[in-house]
Amino acid sequence: MLPPDANPWGNVHGGTIMKLVDSAAGVVATRHCRSRVVTARIDEMSFLEPVFIGNVVTLKASVNDTGRTSLEVGVRAEAEDLLSGRTWHVGSAYLVFVSLDDEGHPEAVPPLVAETPEEQRRQREARERRARRNRNGGRGGPPFRGE
Repeated sequence: MLPPDANPWGNVHGGTIMKLVDSAAGVVATRHCRSRVVTARIDEMSFLEPVFIGNVVTLKASVNDTGRTSLEVGVRAEAEDLLSGRTWHVGSAYLVFVSLDDEGHPEAVPPLVAETPEEQRRQREARERRARRNRNGGRGGPPFRGE
C-alpha cells in the first residue's frame, strides 16, 4: 500500500480495502459468468487489524453459490509486512453480483458445481445467507430480488 492509500498516520483507509475487495470479487464473478456483472450487495465488512503503508494486501476470492441471475462471492483480505514476513487477516466480506446482458438486463448465471467438501460447505452457507437476505430484506428494506 502506498501513501495515497492512507491517512496521515500511515493507516490504510478502510474504503481502499473495500474497493480492492469489490474489484477482486468482480473479477471472480466475471470469470464465472463470462459477462458484465454489477455489485448488488456487500454483506458486513469488519476490519480485524489495520493495514499500513508498505504492507502488501492479498485478496482471495471465490464463487460460493449461484442463483438464477446472481451469485455470491466470498473475499478474504490479508496483509503482509514484507520486512518481517508476518501476515494477518484484515477482513472478509460476501458480495452479491448480478450478471447483465448487452442491454444491461439481468441474465442467467451458469450454475456452480461444488465438488469438494470445502466447496460444498461454502455453498451450503451461502444458501443460508441468501435465505436470510431474502427473509429479512436487508435491515428492514424490501426483500432482495436479484437472486
